[in-house]
Amino acid sequence: MIYNNLLYLLVVVLILSTGSVPKQPSLPLVDGLLFFLLKAFVYHALLSRAHRGTRSKNSRAYFATEQHFSILAVLSLAVDVYLLDCKYYFAHIPLAAQLPVLTDLAGISLFFCYLAMLWARARRSYLIVFERFYTAKAFILSNLKTNLPLILPWLLLSLLLDILQLIPLPSPWRLQLSQWGEQAILLFFFVLLAAVFPALIRRLWGCTPLPAGSFRSQIERFCHQQNFAYTEIMLWPLFEGRALTAGVMGISKKLRYLLVTPVLLETLTTDELEAVMAHEIGHVKKYHLQLYLVLFLGFSLLIGMIADPLLYLLLSSNLFYKITSFTHTDAEAALAFWGTVPLLLIMILYFRYVFGFFMRNFERQADLHVFTATGNSEPLVQSLEKIGWLSGNIRDLPSWHHFGIGQRVDFLNRCRINPGLIKWHDLKIYGALLLYLVVLGGSAGLLQIMPMDILKANSANKFVEAVLKQKIRQEPDNALWYRLMGDLKQENKQDAEARSAYEKALTLKPTNPEIMNNLAWLLVMSEKQDVREPATALRLAQTAADIEPAGYILDTLATAYWVNGFIKEAIATEQEAAARDPANRQYYRQQIEAFTTNNPPPRPTQGDQ
Repeated sequence: MIYNNLLYLLVVVLILSTGSVPKQPSLPLVDGLLFFLLKAFVYHALLSRAHRGTRSKNSRAYFATEQHFSILAVLSLAVDVYLLDCKYYFAHIPLAAQLPVLTDLAGISLFFCYLAMLWARARRSYLIVFERFYTAKAFILSNLKTNLPLILPWLLLSLLLDILQLIPLPSPWRLQLSQWGEQAILLFFFVLLAAVFPALIRRLWGCTPLPAGSFRSQIERFCHQQNFAYTEIMLWPLFEGRALTAGVMGISKKLRYLLVTPVLLETLTTDELEAVMAHEIGHVKKYHLQLYLVLFLGFSLLIGMIADPLLYLLLSSNLFYKITSFTHTDAEAALAFWGTVPLLLIMILYFRYVFGFFMRNFERQADLHVFTATGNSEPLVQSLEKIGWLSGNIRDLPSWHHFGIGQRVDFLNRCRINPGLIKWHDLKIYGALLLYLVVLGGSAGLLQIMPMDILKANSANKFVEAVLKQKIRQEPDNALWYRLMGDLKQENKQDAEARSAYEKALTLKPTNPEIMNNLAWLLVMSEKQDVREPATALRLAQTAADIEPAGYILDTLATAYWVNGFIKEAIATEQEAAARDPANRQYYRQQIEAFTTNNPPPRPTQGDQ
């Protein structure tokens, strides 16, 4: 379940990282609170039903129920972020503006509240399945300690980046703003974390040193034979110590811990226990812990590379704006939600198929280390068969992170018959790692040559247009939105639509000199004959200049004079503009020179006007 919980928490991190803080919540506070309470009530009712009667009375049913409601908790948090705008309220936490990690911490706390409801209702089923009594508080705290190490690295990293933002020195600021600088920070952080985090995890998980005795002596003797250094052998009380498993954590041998559950010690023979230890030692000898760091950093690099291009592609898509318009959704909220969807899919696919591929094959490679350590795979086969049977007959049950026990046993037997398969499997892993790095590096190179500036400009214009359309729907009598829409359309050479927007704005505010000036400029400078109306432009510019004789408005009037053939008036007006706006005198001089040396463009025919 730890691997599944890691995936759920990664989804939660993505939701919180991509969810924006809106200026105003989409629902009023009372309505949002009622919806939130109703959702929580439904979640609690479903939990009560799932753990009622004879349901969840064996380990497989218990974990299946926990998995289903963990997913439902993730979905509930997504509703809180994207529909109920919980980050708007979290942003009012003291110091949240300086330390955004506090907003994310509040979101994580909300998610753990859902999980606490799950654990509280699951406690009685847990008592029946694992025959261990807990008070509700103790059971919730126990589960919290198990899951907290999975999310703590992200919280610490977020805190580190927030602190770097607050440091007044320029070097950390520039380093963090650089994409590669951020990756360097991530690399440093993960290496440091991998070195010291195991000491914290063992305390959170309640691990204690394996007492002196035959079990400890046997493991110490075997590790010494394998030239394997470690800090301590720990008893791992996972699911009351009844989980048949072992583990190793820590890159540095001075902070490396071997973990073993009590029931595993009681179940396995001496040879079988040594075979399991050989498997764990294989993870270290094959540098799997370091390679997991590479895969995590690779995912971070991948997301960092594709986040902006995906955002620009989304903003350039007509479908996005059709959906936003059809649903009458706030453009920024829609962007936060739909921008998260492809990243979420990529994350799930990455961890399910890429990370999962390497995890399964690393486990198989660790299995094969038994041939190097002991020269005999039979004890490991026997231990796997015992684990499969005693764990609820899960021999043929595969998962995304491990090959099924039956598959592992079959491959061990094949390698015993044909030792060449061991080398073939090593080559398969290293070849896959090389391909992974080549694809990652090639993708980075490809993105560097993409015309990002063009894509960014196009997507930005479309998004601004969507926001303006939304503002027009919300405030149809506000001339400002029509004027800004006209400016945008004119910039994009959509002159007919720009004229329509300006004329609507002028209808709402007929004496606004800004609107008259912009419409006059369009009518006099448009390259489209069905839009150009120099005579109308001159009248509008004259009226605008009478109301507000600013330099830029006088420049429009001078241009209108020139296009209509009144050269002397154009020069005189441009000189007046220079006098009123001396900061831009050089521009006005260039305009006067153009008026005196160039002929005005041909005026539209009467029919065109």
